Amino acid sequence: MLDQTNTAYQGETQDLFTQPTFVYASFWQRFFAAFIDGFILLIPNYIFQFMFGKETLGDYTASIITGWLYYALLESGSWQATVGKRSLRIKVVDMDGQRISFGQATGRHFGKFISAIILFIGYFMMLWDDKKQTLHDKMAGTLVVEGEA
Repeated sequence: MLDQTNTAYQGETQDLFTQPTFVYASFWQRFFAAFIDGFILLIPNYIFQFMFGKETLGDYTASIITGWLYYALLESGSWQATVGKRSLRIKVVDMDGQRISFGQATGRHFGKFISAIILFIGYFMMLWDDKKQTLHDKMAGTLVVEGEA
């Protein structure tokens, strides 16, 4: 007879055929988190414009690197969330509910450009997806769920 329980994980009994249950972040939670993060990123972007001059290659390059590091370091770090996500009590996890790697966070961040280029349809995909995943979430194998890290 097949044993359907696994007691090796921290002494807990868990059915091997069940998936973790999540409360997925809503469109509006994610929207307001992105608004907060965008506002936070305005500060270094203004500094770069002052340092490099407005609309220069140095300004654009510094802004891209800052945005990438902000999202990738915070979402793969112990918070599992940017400041905006943390303020709304949502976080980014992998498909098993674990912390994502820096590589996953990097892929997720740059995948947002693809989500935006296609008329933001990549973002709106979450409205009809059962796990509320955007295109960049699907590309990186991530979920945005409620809960604090």
